[in-house]
Amino acid sequence: MAKVLTKYVCQSCGYVSPRWVGKCPNCSAWNTFVEEAQRPLKASRKPAGVSSNVEPISLADVEREDVPRIKTNFNEFDRVLGGGLVPGSLVLLGGDPGIGKSTLMMQLALQMRDLIVVYVTGEESVRQIKLRAERLDASKAPNILLLAETNLDLILDVLERDIPDLLIVDSIQTMYRPGLESAPGSVGQMRESTALLLRLAKTRNLPIFVVGHVTKEGIIAGPKVIEHMVDTVLQFEGEAHYSYRILRALKNRFGSTNEIGIFEMQEDGLREVKNASEVFLSQRHYGSSGSTVVASIEGTRPILVEVQALVTSTNYGLPQRNCTGFDYRRLALLLAVLEKRVGMNLGQNDVFVNIAGGIKIDEPAVDMGIAVSITSSLRDIPVDSNAVAVGEIGLGGEIRTVGQIEKRVQEAAKLGFKKIIIPQNNLKSVKTQGEIEIIGVEKIEQAIEELVG
Repeated sequence: MAKVLTKYVCQSCGYVSPRWVGKCPNCSAWNTFVEEAQRPLKASRKPAGVSSNVEPISLADVEREDVPRIKTNFNEFDRVLGGGLVPGSLVLLGGDPGIGKSTLMMQLALQMRDLIVVYVTGEESVRQIKLRAERLDASKAPNILLLAETNLDLILDVLERDIPDLLIVDSIQTMYRPGLESAPGSVGQMRESTALLLRLAKTRNLPIFVVGHVTKEGIIAGPKVIEHMVDTVLQFEGEAHYSYRILRALKNRFGSTNEIGIFEMQEDGLREVKNASEVFLSQRHYGSSGSTVVASIEGTRPILVEVQALVTSTNYGLPQRNCTGFDYRRLALLLAVLEKRVGMNLGQNDVFVNIAGGIKIDEPAVDMGIAVSITSSLRDIPVDSNAVAVGEIGLGGEIRTVGQIEKRVQEAAKLGFKKIIIPQNNLKSVKTQGEIEIIGVEKIEQAIEELVG
Protein backbone atom coordinates (compact mmCIF):
# COMPACT_ATOMS: atom_id res chain seq x y z
CA MET A 1 0.00 0.00 0.00
CA ALA A 2 1.39 3.39 -1.00
CA LYS A 3 2.33 5.75 1.78
CA VAL A 4 0.04 8.77 2.16
CA LEU A 5 2.02 11.97 1.86
CA THR A 6 0.96 14.96 3.93
CA LYS A 7 1.68 18.67 3.82
CA TYR A 8 0.88 21.60 6.06
CA VAL A 9 -0.91 24.59 4.51
CA CYS A 10 -1.33 28.05 6.06
CA GLN A 11 -5.04 28.94 6.16
CA SER A 12 -4.29 32.65 5.83
CA CYS A 13 -1.98 32.85 2.82
CA GLY A 14 -1.76 29.29 1.42
CA TYR A 15 1.95 28.81 2.19
CA VAL A 16 2.92 25.12 2.07
CA SER A 17 5.37 23.59 4.56
CA PRO A 18 6.58 19.98 4.80
CA ARG A 19 6.13 20.09 8.59
CA TRP A 20 4.02 21.96 11.12
CA VAL A 21 5.33 25.33 12.31
CA GLY A 22 3.77 27.72 14.78
CA LYS A 23 4.39 30.93 12.84
CA CYS A 24 3.92 31.20 9.09
CA PRO A 25 7.19 32.32 7.40
CA ASN A 26 5.19 34.05 4.65
CA CYS A 27 2.43 36.04 6.41
CA SER A 28 3.65 35.83 10.06
CA ALA A 29 0.30 34.45 11.26
CA TRP A 30 0.31 32.13 14.28
CA ASN A 31 -1.29 28.66 14.51
CA THR A 32 -2.70 28.71 10.98
CA PHE A 33 -1.14 25.51 9.58
CA VAL A 34 -3.49 22.60 8.91
CA GLU A 35 -2.44 19.15 7.77
CA GLU A 36 -3.69 18.09 4.33
CA ALA A 37 -3.21 14.92 2.32
CA GLN A 38 -0.97 15.33 -0.70
CA ARG A 39 -1.88 13.32 -3.77
CA PRO A 40 0.75 12.73 -6.49
CA LEU A 41 0.06 14.52 -9.74
CA LYS A 42 -0.65 12.44 -12.82
CA ALA A 43 1.25 13.22 -15.99
CA SER A 44 -0.95 15.20 -18.38
CA ARG A 45 1.52 16.26 -21.04
CA LYS A 46 0.72 14.97 -24.51
CA PRO A 47 3.26 12.75 -26.28
CA ALA A 48 5.63 14.40 -28.70
CA GLY A 49 4.26 14.87 -32.17
CA VAL A 50 0.61 15.16 -31.13
CA SER A 51 -0.95 18.35 -32.53
CA SER A 52 -3.25 20.64 -30.58
CA ASN A 53 -6.30 22.53 -31.82
CA VAL A 54 -5.63 25.47 -29.51
CA GLU A 55 -4.66 28.55 -31.51
CA PRO A 56 -4.22 32.20 -30.44
CA ILE A 57 -6.58 34.76 -31.93
CA SER A 58 -5.79 38.29 -33.01
CA LEU A 59 -7.15 41.09 -30.84
CA ALA A 60 -8.49 42.81 -33.96
CA ASP A 61 -10.58 39.73 -34.79
CA VAL A 62 -12.33 39.67 -31.44
CA GLU A 63 -15.85 41.06 -31.74
CA ARG A 64 -17.09 43.24 -28.91
CA GLU A 65 -20.46 42.22 -27.53
CA ASP A 66 -22.56 44.54 -25.37
CA VAL A 67 -24.11 42.36 -22.71
CA PRO A 68 -27.14 43.95 -21.02
CA ARG A 69 -26.87 44.09 -17.25
CA ILE A 70 -29.44 42.48 -15.00
CA LYS A 71 -31.17 45.01 -12.76
CA THR A 72 -31.51 43.89 -9.15
CA ASN A 73 -34.27 46.45 -8.40
CA PHE A 74 -32.00 47.62 -5.56
CA ASN A 75 -30.79 51.04 -6.70
CA GLU A 76 -28.02 51.15 -4.09
CA PHE A 77 -26.90 47.64 -5.00
CA ASP A 78 -26.91 48.42 -8.72
CA ARG A 79 -24.85 51.56 -8.05
CA VAL A 80 -22.11 49.55 -6.35
CA LEU A 81 -22.08 46.88 -9.08
CA GLY A 82 -21.67 49.55 -11.74
CA GLY A 83 -25.20 49.62 -13.13
CA GLY A 84 -26.44 46.09 -12.53
CA LEU A 85 -25.38 42.45 -12.41
CA VAL A 86 -23.28 41.17 -15.32
CA PRO A 87 -24.32 37.70 -16.61
CA GLY A 88 -21.61 35.13 -15.98
CA SER A 89 -19.98 37.09 -13.17
CA LEU A 90 -18.86 35.67 -9.81
CA VAL A 91 -19.40 38.08 -6.91
CA LEU A 92 -17.90 37.57 -3.46
CA LEU A 93 -19.69 39.28 -0.52
CA GLY A 94 -17.87 39.58 2.81
CA GLY A 95 -18.78 41.12 6.15
CA ASP A 96 -18.69 40.73 9.92
CA PRO A 97 -20.91 38.10 11.59
CA GLY A 98 -24.45 39.37 12.10
CA ILE A 99 -23.99 42.41 9.87
CA GLY A 100 -26.81 41.28 7.54
CA LYS A 101 -25.15 39.44 4.63
CA SER A 102 -27.77 36.68 4.49
CA THR A 103 -30.56 39.24 4.85
CA LEU A 104 -29.13 41.25 1.97
CA MET A 105 -28.91 38.14 -0.23
CA MET A 106 -32.48 37.08 0.60
CA GLN A 107 -33.83 40.55 -0.14
CA LEU A 108 -31.90 40.56 -3.40
CA ALA A 109 -33.50 37.25 -4.37
CA LEU A 110 -36.95 38.54 -3.41
CA GLN A 111 -36.48 41.69 -5.48
CA MET A 112 -35.70 39.73 -8.65
CA ARG A 113 -39.12 38.13 -9.03
CA ASP A 114 -38.77 37.55 -12.78
CA LEU A 115 -35.73 35.28 -12.33
CA ILE A 116 -35.40 31.74 -10.99
CA VAL A 117 -33.04 31.96 -8.00
CA VAL A 118 -31.41 28.96 -6.31
CA TYR A 119 -30.35 29.78 -2.73
CA VAL A 120 -27.77 27.24 -1.51
CA THR A 121 -27.25 27.34 2.26
CA GLY A 122 -24.58 25.46 4.15
CA GLU A 123 -25.08 27.13 7.52
CA GLU A 124 -28.87 27.11 7.99
CA SER A 125 -31.77 24.80 7.36
CA VAL A 126 -34.54 25.58 4.90
CA ARG A 127 -36.87 26.29 7.85
CA GLN A 128 -34.52 28.98 9.12
CA ILE A 129 -34.46 30.55 5.66
CA LYS A 130 -38.26 30.44 5.70
CA LEU A 131 -38.32 32.33 9.00
CA ARG A 132 -36.07 35.03 7.56
CA ALA A 133 -38.33 35.35 4.51
CA GLU A 134 -41.36 35.76 6.80
CA ARG A 135 -39.55 38.50 8.69
CA LEU A 136 -39.06 40.21 5.35
CA ASP A 137 -42.82 39.95 4.66
CA ALA A 138 -42.23 37.66 1.69
CA SER A 139 -42.78 34.09 2.81
CA LYS A 140 -44.33 33.18 -0.56
CA ALA A 141 -41.81 33.51 -3.37
CA PRO A 142 -42.22 30.84 -6.08
CA ASN A 143 -39.12 32.06 -7.92
CA ILE A 144 -36.77 31.11 -5.02
CA LEU A 145 -35.60 27.51 -4.68
CA LEU A 146 -33.81 26.50 -1.46
CA LEU A 147 -31.10 23.86 -1.25
CA ALA A 148 -29.47 22.95 2.09
CA GLU A 149 -26.33 21.15 0.98
CA THR A 150 -22.56 21.50 1.38
CA ASN A 151 -21.35 18.86 -1.08
CA LEU A 152 -20.50 20.89 -4.14
CA ASP A 153 -20.60 17.90 -6.49
CA LEU A 154 -24.21 17.17 -5.48
CA ILE A 155 -25.08 20.85 -5.88
CA LEU A 156 -23.71 20.86 -9.42
CA ASP A 157 -25.72 17.73 -10.26
CA VAL A 158 -28.89 19.55 -9.19
CA LEU A 159 -27.96 22.62 -11.21
CA GLU A 160 -27.23 20.55 -14.32
CA ARG A 161 -30.84 19.34 -14.36
CA ASP A 162 -32.26 22.84 -14.23
CA ILE A 163 -29.95 25.83 -14.67
CA PRO A 164 -31.38 28.83 -12.74
CA ASP A 165 -31.06 32.53 -13.61
CA LEU A 166 -29.15 33.36 -10.42
CA LEU A 167 -27.22 31.28 -7.88
CA ILE A 168 -26.50 32.32 -4.27
CA VAL A 169 -24.05 30.27 -2.17
CA ASP A 170 -24.01 30.95 1.59
CA SER A 171 -21.22 30.45 2.46
CA ILE A 172 -18.07 29.41 0.56
CA GLN A 173 -16.39 28.27 3.81
CA THR A 174 -18.98 25.49 4.25
CA MET A 175 -18.68 24.06 0.72
CA TYR A 176 -16.45 21.05 0.05
CA ARG A 177 -15.55 18.56 -2.66
CA PRO A 178 -15.38 14.87 -1.63
CA GLY A 179 -12.33 14.27 -3.81
CA LEU A 180 -10.18 16.43 -1.52
CA GLU A 181 -9.03 15.02 1.80
CA SER A 182 -8.97 18.37 3.62
CA ALA A 183 -11.84 19.70 5.75
CA PRO A 184 -14.36 22.34 4.58
CA GLY A 185 -13.00 25.86 5.00
CA SER A 186 -9.39 24.86 4.36
CA VAL A 187 -7.29 26.54 1.70
CA GLY A 188 -7.54 23.63 -0.72
CA GLN A 189 -11.30 23.23 -0.40
CA MET A 190 -12.01 26.95 -0.77
CA ARG A 191 -9.72 27.29 -3.77
CA GLU A 192 -11.21 24.27 -5.55
CA SER A 193 -14.79 25.24 -4.71
CA THR A 194 -14.30 28.79 -5.98
CA ALA A 195 -12.65 27.55 -9.17
CA LEU A 196 -15.55 25.18 -9.81
CA LEU A 197 -18.12 27.94 -9.28
CA LEU A 198 -16.13 30.27 -11.51
CA ARG A 199 -16.09 27.68 -14.29
CA LEU A 200 -19.85 27.18 -13.88
CA ALA A 201 -20.47 30.94 -14.09
CA LYS A 202 -18.42 31.38 -17.27
CA THR A 203 -19.60 28.27 -19.15
CA ARG A 204 -23.30 28.69 -18.31
CA ASN A 205 -23.33 32.51 -18.34
CA LEU A 206 -24.78 32.27 -14.85
CA PRO A 207 -24.36 35.11 -12.31
CA ILE A 208 -23.32 33.74 -8.92
CA PHE A 209 -23.15 35.40 -5.50
CA VAL A 210 -20.84 33.81 -2.93
CA VAL A 211 -20.96 34.83 0.75
CA GLY A 212 -17.65 34.73 2.62
CA HIS A 213 -16.67 34.98 6.27
CA VAL A 214 -14.20 37.55 7.56
CA THR A 215 -11.39 37.23 10.09
CA LYS A 216 -11.03 39.26 13.27
CA GLU A 217 -8.89 41.71 11.29
CA GLY A 218 -11.88 42.40 9.01
CA ILE A 219 -10.49 40.75 5.86
CA ILE A 220 -12.22 37.93 3.98
CA ALA A 221 -11.16 34.57 5.38
CA GLY A 222 -9.23 32.19 3.17
CA PRO A 223 -6.35 32.62 0.73
CA LYS A 224 -6.02 35.87 -1.22
CA VAL A 225 -6.18 33.88 -4.45
CA ILE A 226 -9.96 33.63 -4.02
CA GLU A 227 -10.32 37.42 -4.28
CA HIS A 228 -8.17 37.34 -7.42
CA MET A 229 -10.33 34.65 -9.00
CA VAL A 230 -13.73 36.32 -8.60
CA ASP A 231 -14.96 39.23 -10.72
CA THR A 232 -16.23 41.43 -7.90
CA VAL A 233 -15.48 41.67 -4.19
CA LEU A 234 -18.07 43.46 -2.04
CA GLN A 235 -17.65 44.41 1.61
CA PHE A 236 -20.75 44.83 3.80
CA GLU A 237 -19.78 46.90 6.81
CA GLY A 238 -21.24 48.92 9.66
CA GLU A 239 -20.93 49.58 13.38
CA ALA A 240 -22.67 47.13 15.70
CA HIS A 241 -24.48 49.89 17.61
CA TYR A 242 -25.76 51.71 14.52
CA SER A 243 -28.51 50.70 12.14
CA TYR A 244 -26.75 51.94 9.01
CA ARG A 245 -24.89 49.55 6.71
CA ILE A 246 -22.50 50.40 3.87
CA LEU A 247 -21.92 48.19 0.84
CA ARG A 248 -18.52 48.92 -0.65
CA ALA A 249 -16.81 47.49 -3.76
CA LEU A 250 -13.20 46.47 -3.08
CA LYS A 251 -12.76 45.01 -6.56
CA ASN A 252 -14.97 45.29 -9.63
CA ARG A 253 -14.00 44.21 -13.14
CA PHE A 254 -17.18 45.74 -14.55
CA GLY A 255 -17.38 49.07 -12.72
CA SER A 256 -15.83 51.53 -10.32
CA THR A 257 -14.47 50.57 -6.89
CA ASN A 258 -15.28 53.99 -5.42
CA GLU A 259 -19.06 53.63 -5.24
CA ILE A 260 -20.89 52.79 -2.02
CA GLY A 261 -24.47 51.82 -1.22
CA ILE A 262 -26.07 52.85 2.07
CA PHE A 263 -28.78 50.82 3.81
CA GLU A 264 -30.60 51.03 7.11
CA MET A 265 -31.32 47.84 9.03
CA GLN A 266 -34.94 47.72 10.23
CA GLU A 267 -37.19 45.02 11.67
CA ASP A 268 -38.48 44.06 8.23
CA GLY A 269 -35.05 44.03 6.56
CA LEU A 270 -32.73 46.50 4.86
CA ARG A 271 -34.06 49.79 3.54
CA GLU A 272 -32.25 51.89 0.96
CA VAL A 273 -31.08 55.32 2.12
CA LYS A 274 -31.80 57.79 -0.67
CA ASN A 275 -30.46 61.00 0.92
CA ALA A 276 -27.50 60.00 3.06
CA SER A 277 -26.54 63.56 4.01
CA GLU A 278 -29.94 64.32 5.49
CA VAL A 279 -29.85 61.12 7.54
CA PHE A 280 -26.36 61.63 8.95
CA LEU A 281 -27.13 65.23 9.95
CA SER A 282 -30.57 64.51 11.42
CA GLN A 283 -29.32 64.23 15.04
CA ARG A 284 -26.90 67.14 14.88
CA HIS A 285 -26.80 69.46 17.90
CA TYR A 286 -26.45 73.17 17.24
CA GLY A 287 -24.42 75.58 19.34
CA SER A 288 -22.00 73.00 20.78
CA SER A 289 -18.25 73.28 20.37
CA GLY A 290 -16.21 70.68 18.52
CA SER A 291 -18.77 69.97 15.77
CA THR A 292 -18.20 70.73 12.07
CA VAL A 293 -20.01 69.64 8.91
CA VAL A 294 -17.76 68.35 6.13
CA ALA A 295 -18.52 67.40 2.52
CA SER A 296 -17.07 64.04 1.51
CA ILE A 297 -17.24 62.18 -1.80
CA GLU A 298 -17.90 58.44 -1.92
CA GLY A 299 -17.54 57.41 -5.55
CA THR A 300 -19.77 59.86 -7.40
CA ARG A 301 -22.00 60.62 -4.42
CA PRO A 302 -21.46 63.69 -2.19
CA ILE A 303 -22.20 63.07 1.50
CA LEU A 304 -22.35 65.66 4.26
CA VAL A 305 -21.38 64.27 7.66
CA GLU A 306 -20.74 65.72 11.08
CA VAL A 307 -17.21 65.58 12.47
CA GLN A 308 -17.01 65.75 16.27
CA ALA A 309 -13.93 66.45 18.39
CA LEU A 310 -13.40 66.56 22.14
CA VAL A 311 -10.24 68.05 23.67
CA THR A 312 -9.77 67.68 27.43
CA SER A 313 -6.90 67.92 29.90
CA THR A 314 -5.11 64.61 30.25
CA ASN A 315 -4.92 62.67 33.50
CA TYR A 316 -2.03 60.54 32.31
CA GLY A 317 1.60 61.16 31.51
CA LEU A 318 1.01 60.37 27.84
CA PRO A 319 -2.04 62.08 26.27
CA GLN A 320 -4.60 59.89 24.49
CA ARG A 321 -5.30 60.13 20.76
CA ASN A 322 -8.45 58.20 19.82
CA CYS A 323 -10.57 58.39 16.69
CA THR A 324 -13.61 56.53 15.36
CA GLY A 325 -14.28 56.40 11.62
CA PHE A 326 -11.03 58.17 10.72
CA ASP A 327 -7.40 57.15 10.19
CA TYR A 328 -5.40 57.38 13.42
CA ARG A 329 -2.17 58.24 11.61
CA ARG A 330 -3.88 61.03 9.71
CA LEU A 331 -5.13 62.45 13.00
CA ALA A 332 -1.58 62.48 14.40
CA LEU A 333 -0.46 64.39 11.29
CA LEU A 334 -3.19 67.02 11.69
CA LEU A 335 -2.35 67.50 15.38
CA ALA A 336 1.30 68.04 14.49
CA VAL A 337 0.34 70.66 11.88
CA LEU A 338 -1.88 72.49 14.40
CA GLU A 339 0.93 72.58 16.95
CA LYS A 340 3.66 73.63 14.51
CA ARG A 341 1.82 75.97 12.13
CA VAL A 342 -1.00 77.38 14.26
CA GLY A 343 0.78 77.38 17.62
CA MET A 344 -1.73 75.26 19.57
CA ASN A 345 -0.42 73.46 22.64
CA LEU A 346 -2.04 70.01 22.55
CA GLY A 347 0.70 68.12 24.38
CA GLN A 348 -1.23 68.17 27.68
CA ASN A 349 -4.63 67.33 26.20
CA ASP A 350 -6.48 64.17 25.24
CA VAL A 351 -7.98 64.38 21.75
CA PHE A 352 -10.99 62.32 20.64
CA VAL A 353 -12.38 62.47 17.10
CA ASN A 354 -15.60 60.83 15.90
CA ILE A 355 -17.36 60.66 12.53
CA ALA A 356 -21.04 60.74 13.51
CA GLY A 357 -23.33 58.08 12.10
CA GLY A 358 -20.94 55.15 12.36
CA ILE A 359 -19.38 55.53 8.90
CA LYS A 360 -15.70 55.51 7.98
CA ILE A 361 -14.09 58.25 5.91
CA ASP A 362 -10.53 58.11 4.60
CA GLU A 363 -10.71 61.05 2.20
CA PRO A 364 -8.19 63.88 2.85
CA ALA A 365 -10.85 66.48 1.97
CA VAL A 366 -12.24 66.22 5.54
CA ASP A 367 -8.93 67.42 7.05
CA MET A 368 -10.13 71.00 7.39
CA GLY A 369 -13.29 69.99 9.24
CA ILE A 370 -11.35 67.83 11.72
CA ALA A 371 -8.80 70.58 12.38
CA VAL A 372 -11.56 73.15 12.89
CA SER A 373 -13.45 70.81 15.26
CA ILE A 374 -10.32 70.26 17.37
CA THR A 375 -9.72 74.01 17.54
CA SER A 376 -13.35 74.65 18.45
CA SER A 377 -13.29 72.13 21.29
CA LEU A 378 -9.95 73.41 22.61
CA ARG A 379 -11.20 77.01 22.72
CA ASP A 380 -14.76 75.94 23.66
CA ILE A 381 -16.20 78.15 20.90
CA PRO A 382 -18.97 76.73 18.65
CA VAL A 383 -18.36 76.43 14.92
CA ASP A 384 -20.66 78.33 12.57
CA SER A 385 -23.64 75.92 12.28
CA ASN A 386 -24.55 77.20 8.79
CA ALA A 387 -21.11 76.48 7.30
CA VAL A 388 -19.47 73.47 5.63
CA ALA A 389 -15.71 72.87 5.48
CA VAL A 390 -13.88 71.19 2.59
CA GLY A 391 -10.13 70.96 2.12
CA GLU A 392 -6.99 68.87 2.48
CA ILE A 393 -4.29 70.14 4.84
CA GLY A 394 -0.63 69.91 3.84
CA LEU A 395 2.34 69.67 6.18
CA GLY A 396 2.98 73.37 5.75
CA GLY A 397 -0.52 74.27 6.93
CA GLU A 398 -1.69 75.05 3.39
CA ILE A 399 -5.16 74.10 2.16
CA ARG A 400 -4.74 71.93 -0.92
CA THR A 401 -7.11 71.44 -3.86
CA VAL A 402 -9.75 68.69 -3.71
CA GLY A 403 -11.64 66.97 -6.50
CA GLN A 404 -15.32 67.17 -7.51
CA ILE A 405 -15.79 70.46 -5.67
CA GLU A 406 -18.88 71.35 -7.71
CA LYS A 407 -20.83 68.36 -6.34
CA ARG A 408 -19.86 69.20 -2.77
CA VAL A 409 -21.04 72.79 -3.13
CA GLN A 410 -24.31 71.67 -4.73
CA GLU A 411 -25.00 69.23 -1.89
CA ALA A 412 -24.35 71.91 0.74
CA ALA A 413 -26.61 74.39 -1.05
CA LYS A 414 -29.37 71.77 -1.43
CA LEU A 415 -29.43 71.13 2.32
CA GLY A 416 -29.74 74.84 3.14
CA PHE A 417 -26.25 75.75 4.32
CA LYS A 418 -25.35 79.43 3.94
CA LYS A 419 -21.55 79.22 3.68
CA ILE A 420 -18.91 76.76 2.50
CA ILE A 421 -15.16 77.08 3.01
CA ILE A 422 -13.10 75.57 0.17
CA PRO A 423 -9.46 75.74 -1.04
CA GLN A 424 -8.54 78.97 -2.79
CA ASN A 425 -7.44 77.13 -5.94
CA ASN A 426 -10.88 75.53 -6.26
CA LEU A 427 -12.68 78.87 -6.52
CA LYS A 428 -12.09 79.21 -10.26
CA SER A 429 -13.88 75.95 -11.02
CA VAL A 430 -17.00 76.65 -8.92
CA LYS A 431 -20.09 78.42 -10.14
CA THR A 432 -22.41 80.29 -7.80
CA GLN A 433 -24.90 77.87 -6.27
CA GLY A 434 -28.01 79.74 -5.18
CA GLU A 435 -27.65 81.75 -1.98
CA ILE A 436 -24.68 79.88 -0.52
CA GLU A 437 -21.55 81.95 0.09
CA ILE A 438 -18.34 80.37 -1.22
CA ILE A 439 -15.14 81.40 0.55
CA GLY A 440 -11.66 80.33 -0.54
CA VAL A 441 -8.79 79.98 1.94
CA GLU A 442 -5.09 79.23 1.48
CA LYS A 443 -4.01 78.49 5.08
CA ILE A 444 -5.60 76.58 7.94
CA GLU A 445 -5.41 79.76 10.06
CA GLN A 446 -7.82 81.47 7.64
CA ALA A 447 -10.29 78.58 7.84
CA ILE A 448 -10.18 78.66 11.65
CA GLU A 449 -10.78 82.42 11.63
CA GLU A 450 -13.76 82.08 9.28
CA LEU A 451 -15.44 79.23 11.18
CA VAL A 452 -14.39 79.66 14.81
CA GLY A 453 -13.04 83.17 15.13
